[in-house]
Amino acid sequence: MKKYLLLPVLLGCVNTLFAQKKVSIESPDNKIQFTFSAVSGRPEYAIQYQKTILINHSSIGLTFIDNDFFGYNIKTGHVLITGGTDDYVLPEGKTSKVYDHYSEALIPMLERAGKMRTVNLRVRVFNDGVGFRYEFPQQKNWNNYMLTDEHTSFRLSGNPTSRVAFLENFTTSHEHRYNLMPLNAIANDTLMDMPALFEFPGNIFMGITEANLVDYAGMSLIKRNGILFSQLSPLPGQKVIKVKAILPHHTPWRVMMISDRVGALIESNILTNLSEPCKIQDLGWLHPGKASFHWWNGDVLPDTSFEAGVNFNFNKYYIDFCARNHIEFHTIIGNRGVAWYQNDGIEYQPGPNTDVTKPRPGLDIQALCDYAKTKGVGIRFWVHWQALYPKLDTAFALFQKWGITGMMVDFLDRDDQEMVNIQEEILQKAAAHHLEIQFHGAFKPTGLSRTYPNESTREGTLNYENDKWGNLITPDDDIEIPFTRLLAGPTDYHLGGFRAMPSTNFKTQVTRPHVLGTRCHMLAMYVILENHLSMVCDYPEAYEGADGFDFIRDVPTVWDSTVVPGAATGQWVAIARRKGTDWYIGTITNSTSRTITIPLNFLAAGKYNATIYKDGPNAVNNPNFLIIENKFVTASDKLEFNLPSGGGAVIKLNINNK
Repeated sequence: MKKYLLLPVLLGCVNTLFAQKKVSIESPDNKIQFTFSAVSGRPEYAIQYQKTILINHSSIGLTFIDNDFFGYNIKTGHVLITGGTDDYVLPEGKTSKVYDHYSEALIPMLERAGKMRTVNLRVRVFNDGVGFRYEFPQQKNWNNYMLTDEHTSFRLSGNPTSRVAFLENFTTSHEHRYNLMPLNAIANDTLMDMPALFEFPGNIFMGITEANLVDYAGMSLIKRNGILFSQLSPLPGQKVIKVKAILPHHTPWRVMMISDRVGALIESNILTNLSEPCKIQDLGWLHPGKASFHWWNGDVLPDTSFEAGVNFNFNKYYIDFCARNHIEFHTIIGNRGVAWYQNDGIEYQPGPNTDVTKPRPGLDIQALCDYAKTKGVGIRFWVHWQALYPKLDTAFALFQKWGITGMMVDFLDRDDQEMVNIQEEILQKAAAHHLEIQFHGAFKPTGLSRTYPNESTREGTLNYENDKWGNLITPDDDIEIPFTRLLAGPTDYHLGGFRAMPSTNFKTQVTRPHVLGTRCHMLAMYVILENHLSMVCDYPEAYEGADGFDFIRDVPTVWDSTVVPGAATGQWVAIARRKGTDWYIGTITNSTSRTITIPLNFLAAGKYNATIYKDGPNAVNNPNFLIIENKFVTASDKLEFNLPSGGGAVIKLNINNK
């Protein structure tokens, strides 16, 4: 990270703004303005986008144990306004290289009386959003704190349209549908997950979330008296204390992603910009890709001379499938509610004698890893976090010895400070043993994949696993994800169901589940979602010889750049991602059929071979039928698609060098 001093900004604001107790900084392109003031001793902030007020007179403050409030009788100390450039590489991300400018203010907030404490507000303003956080520097007579509430408010102007997911409580897998409603219609004291998207008049969009969640409680939103406030998850076993810390310390960044083009929020790298640089020195062992996940299909096995189960031959069947089709990883899970490791709990839930270092009798992990290695396939585990964490060091050392490449850690279901720290510890120790981590039943990403690139993806969203038990995921649900959950980063989604059904024919099946939406809609989800370790969830016979499987085999999972050539919130989206000189475009619609046009002006000069997968003419009744076309295109062309209800399309573009 490089920094530079913006002397004109500093000199221009010190004399005039300090007298008014106001500080204003603007984004490098001057479109976003952040203003801080402490008039009457109460700190507050405001945000404008192109002179339109989005957030106004929003108070900030902190309450510590014994009702000790910081936020009264505050004066502003010497403000330092600088700027900088985020210039770094993402081994796994929506783009491989990031280069973003920002303006920054460090605003000391000083108590005039009482304990005379100092809390700094650090603000960064990018061209695509704002981040600020509270910083607690070392100081006399204040060594540690116990925080009971963070009073960050978001007083949104007017009555913007809200896209929010409601939470039932603080113990949650963060898998909920999104609701579209005016802000005024949201009931008071309702917990809302982040990211949340707000659409203002004039086609202005703002997403609210957090970045660099480390050693702190996870944040949700709650509405009180018409104003949104931060709501922190309490530490386990009580309801009062949210954070315990030793100074110096800081909170995560409170982030507002802002643009008049909603696709710019999807393209944004602001969350990784606000996260710490990579803490892993050697990343040569890290290999993204796609992975089998037979739990979703119901552990399907064709007629064979051996049984499906926790055994060598069942896993060999899936390893051989991966090898034939260049699927990088096979996931060892277990079978029909029985984990691969010794477990005396109920189904996958751990019991008192659960031991992840001891495979089930008859399952030779070393032999499976050795066999998979001969086939060029990596082996991954599924594991319940409560089974893994008590044996973290011994388990990771053993997994590395066996040759395991990584694992899905599941059922975390919390985002309090203790769980946040547990997840960071898992990532740190996994990296030391060259293990990649995929979190399920977990809170949203906060940019930590920059700090620990072995965090490949997270769930934290309602997805196709729900089709197995009848909580159907519709194309209307899918189209909400790019504008909400995807804003935070990698989104794991149980992709790859190849039995699309019209809603009239849909049956709830635990084995060989159905999905809604068309085959091309499913293919497009591999491009729409940022996911560095995409699942290939169906069983081998469902894929091999089926139309469209070649696209799943070929599509990358990490990218050199991402652009959004077209989008309409809640209706349709087209996302284009580049790997090397090849481009992949995915587009989906909701349950409404529509004609969309995708301009190709993001392409470099030259002629491209376009392989186009689109829905067949009777996709409503035959959603698995698709048509493949080939044509030449250039950056001056536009592609038009007639998307049926729940439809989609994918395009692969290769530069033509002839």
